[in-house]
Amino acid sequence: MSAEADVVIGAGDFASVHEGLEETIGALSAIEKPAVLVPGNNETVDALRSAAAGWGAATVLHGEGTTIDGAAFFGLGAGIPVTPWDWSFDLDDDTATQMLSACPEGAVLVLHSPPEGHCDSAAGGGSFGSPALLRAIEGKRPRLAVCGHIHESWGCESQVGATPVRNLGPKGTWLEV
Repeated sequence: MSAEADVVIGAGDFASVHEGLEETIGALSAIEKPAVLVPGNNETVDALRSAAAGWGAATVLHGEGTTIDGAAFFGLGAGIPVTPWDWSFDLDDDTATQMLSACPEGAVLVLHSPPEGHCDSAAGGGSFGSPALLRAIEGKRPRLAVCGHIHESWGCESQVGATPVRNLGPKGTWLEV
């Protein structure tokens, strides 16, 4: 199925509590199309970079961007804001704001965590998204923002201004950009 895509995006959580990362990336590394990955809160950026080092088509982004076929992509992984789990790879909103400052306007924004109030509802209710990510989307106006992280919101579609926001989930989603 990935052979029909122009770009494959992975919005994090390739491991489960830091276990199984190499196996997951090993299975995904058969994908030959350009792939943009960000770390989730279940793996660190260093672990993801190491696991994906042999996957020539993959680019791991965390506070940085790349251009693929003329389209700008910018990525930021981790749980944002900080989660309650001591094992989790997290960033606070201030750090996320600083790391997103280099995001070019109109890029495809690949996040692990959702923006506050968009695709961020967990079991029992409540908003678990990031105010910093919401402000970045409002200010940078990406052409698309994708995320994951909140499992109960997998498949969710929302909108921040003109920017579509999609919580990708594990099943895969086809998007036109």
